[in-house]
Amino acid sequence: MVENRNKTFHTRSKIWLEDSDGNVVFGLGRFRILNAIKEQGSLHAASKSLKMGYKAIWSRVKATEERLGAPLLITQKGGAKGGGSRLTPLAESLLKEFKTLHQTIEKITDQKFDETLGKHLKLNESDK
Repeated sequence: MVENRNKTFHTRSKIWLEDSDGNVVFGLGRFRILNAIKEQGSLHAASKSLKMGYKAIWSRVKATEERLGAPLLITQKGGAKGGGSRLTPLAESLLKEFKTLHQTIEKITDQKFDETLGKHLKLNESDK
């Protein structure tokens, strides 16, 4: 983070995983979807909390499952309250490892920014 007058500069990066055909397998959007399903206990509740359509969430989860060749959700049959979903161990691992990868890349990017562009945007004591 670098400060210049009243402005603060930050680096931002986007990372995602693609298959060999260039299809998105996993990224921040899918991370948020799985995390919401984990927290809310169902796709329906996750779609409401993310303000996304149920079909949009379902199609992204299904696409990721197809590209990975493994399920991400365990659906539960429900009674009067309906069903629910919980994450498979693979989905839990994706959440954990993607979060670590994302945080690591942000940290490295911030360090490199400070070493390169950041030094040109910092205020010198004499500029204050």
